[in-house]
Amino acid sequence: MGISQSPTETVLITGGGGYFGHRLGCKLHQKGVNVILFDIQKPVLAVPEGIRFIQGDIRSTSALENALTDVSCVFHTASYGMSGREQLQTRKIEEINVNGTNNLIQACINKGVGRLVYTSTFNVVFGGQEINDGDESLPYLPLHLHPDNYSRTKSIAEMIVLKANDSELKNGYGCLKTCALRSAGIYGPGEQRHLPRIIGYLETGRFKYLYGDPKNLVQFVHVDNLVLSHILAAKALTPDKNYVAAGQPYFISDGTPINNFEFFRPFVEGLGYKFPTIRLPLFLVYFIAFITEWIHFLISPIYNFQPLLTRTEVYKTGVTHYFSIEKAKRDLGYEPQGHNMHEVAEWFKSHGYSNQARKVKNRSYIWDILFVLLFLLVILSWIPRVGSATY
Repeated sequence: MGISQSPTETVLITGGGGYFGHRLGCKLHQKGVNVILFDIQKPVLAVPEGIRFIQGDIRSTSALENALTDVSCVFHTASYGMSGREQLQTRKIEEINVNGTNNLIQACINKGVGRLVYTSTFNVVFGGQEINDGDESLPYLPLHLHPDNYSRTKSIAEMIVLKANDSELKNGYGCLKTCALRSAGIYGPGEQRHLPRIIGYLETGRFKYLYGDPKNLVQFVHVDNLVLSHILAAKALTPDKNYVAAGQPYFISDGTPINNFEFFRPFVEGLGYKFPTIRLPLFLVYFIAFITEWIHFLISPIYNFQPLLTRTEVYKTGVTHYFSIEKAKRDLGYEPQGHNMHEVAEWFKSHGYSNQARKVKNRSYIWDILFVLLFLLVILSWIPRVGSATY
C-alpha cells in the first residue's frame, strides 16, 4: 500500500542521496510508490531498480521544477551543516537550508504538488537550555540565541514550511499541505555521518573522556522509526485523514530518554573498544569547543581540519533535552519500534569496523594537532611585535 489511496503515485525526496533519504525511498518503493531521489551528490548506497535518481541542486528552482513533474508529495530531507566542520560554513548553510527551502516551496506551488513533509530537528526549540518532556507548545528559540547557523537556519526553514501550508497551487490544483517532523539524532545500521565519526575517534584514540552530568538525558531515533513517521505524516496530509497534520510540527524519537554516553556504550564496547571512565566538566569542554571554532575560523581557508566537537554538539550531547511524542502518536498513529545500539554495532562489526579488524590510524590526527600548534606559535610570536609597534 502506498502513502495514499493511489499505489502508483510519485514522490520526490530531496536529499535522497543521504542515509535517511535513501532509506525512506527504499521503503516507499517497497510499498509500490514511484520514488525519485533528488540530490546534488549521487547516493553512496546502491539505488534499487525502479527508483529514479535525479542529480540536481536545491538552490536551483528550475532544477526542482523539472524534477517535480507529476509528483504528488515531497519529502524535504535535504540540509547542510549538521555537524563537524560543515557546521562552520555559514554561507553555504544559509543557501541550502533557507534559500533551498524557499525554492522548493515555490516549485511545489508552480508544479501543483499538494503535500510537503519537512524533516526538521529538535534544535528549533533547543539552544543549550534544559528541557524536560517538552512538547509542541514550546516557542521557537529566538534566532539570535542559536549557537550555530545550522540550527538557526533549520528553524527559519521550518517556519517557512509551516507558513506555506494552505498556499494556493497554480493552475487550480488546490492548496499545498505541509507539516514538519522534528527529529532526534538519527542512528541505525550503516548510518553515514555520526557513527563513522565516532569510529574515527575510537581508531585514533580521541574518545577518552566523558563530560557533563551522568544524569543528563537526551533522545535518539532509529532510522526506520523516522521513516515510519514520514510515511504516516504524508498520509495525515490527505483528505482521508482530514488533513490532521496540515500546518503542524511533531517531535519524533524512539521515546525513552537516555544519557548520551550510555546510549553509545553498547556501540563502543561492541566494536571491542574500552569505554572511557574519566569525566570532564561541561563548561570546560564547551570552552575547548569555543576556542576550536575560532581557530577553525582563522585557519580554515588554508587548512579545513575537523573539529573534535563544536559548541552545539557539546550542548546536544551534554545538556538534558527530551520531548513528548504523544502528539505524533495521536495525530499520525506513530508507534516507534524497539531498537538499540547492539544491533547497530553488529552491523558495523560485520562490515570490518572493529578494534580487532582495523589498524589504528593516528597520522591524520597528529597532523591536525601539529598544524594547530604551529599556527598558535606563529600567532603568539606575532602578538609582541604588534604590541611593540603600537607604542
